Amino acid sequence: MKVLIIDRDEITTQMLKAKFESLGLNPVVEPSKNDAVVRLKQDPIHVIFVDPAPVSNTKLVVSTIRRAIPKYAYIVLMSSEMELEDSMNAGGNSFLPKPIDSSNVGEFVKNAERLTDLTEKLGDETEDFPSAGGVISKSAFNQLYLSALERADRYAEKTSLLFIAIDNYNDIETMDGRQSAAYSSATLSQYLVRIRRQSDIIAQTGPNEYCLMLQRPRYEAEPLEAAKRFGEFLGKIENITSSDLTDIALSVKLMDIPTGELRAHYELTLNKAGVKSPAESKIATASTFNQPV
Repeated sequence: MKVLIIDRDEITTQMLKAKFESLGLNPVVEPSKNDAVVRLKQDPIHVIFVDPAPVSNTKLVVSTIRRAIPKYAYIVLMSSEMELEDSMNAGGNSFLPKPIDSSNVGEFVKNAERLTDLTEKLGDETEDFPSAGGVISKSAFNQLYLSALERADRYAEKTSLLFIAIDNYNDIETMDGRQSAAYSSATLSQYLVRIRRQSDIIAQTGPNEYCLMLQRPRYEAEPLEAAKRFGEFLGKIENITSSDLTDIALSVKLMDIPTGELRAHYELTLNKAGVKSPAESKIATASTFNQPV
């Protein structure tokens, strides 16, 4: 993954460049914003760290960068005079305060990769899943996802995506057969439709994966509470598998838009009776810019 650093501050650029190189990346530095825009038109780079100074209109800087690239760009704004909220209002994906702490730069790259991979996956038209039983198709969901990115850019509107997947789907196909794997996925979708809120949109995003879009949360912790609720409920479901041979490995992951941050991750294992295996069940949480979730 290529990274572009747009900053006139040589100390910052050298520090970031060294950090990215230590992560195995190939960073490019452009002190001039105009030169950076020219480069982006010729060689699209989708992870960009930029200090908007001395331009006072930060939103103009972000929109100029986005227009220069045909695909969606992940933009991290850097400044000693801004806060995270200012960055979001300007249309940035994330914010790195100055003087920078290079120890957490790798997390920004992971978030950018996560969001970029999801954008490519949802936009891949070679595989789709039909709308059925309250679950919409991946292609329809992609349009809502792109709208969520645009609303984040224009209005700093937050959206959360809750992914529920059968992680060992391929193993189930191999051990129990394709029909058994498809049965488990279809049964999972029925449970998800049943326990979701009416306002939550659910889509099938893979043969083994479903995604709920949680829009306009009433308070900051609401998406985290939803992830926990789904994790607890899924640990109690029964008859998700038609075979006694292979246990079902489920995961519940909560991802923020537009940061791409993974805020919560539940893993649980079910057998045919729906009994959770405690030794294999765990909850992991991510952090938000060094702030505990």
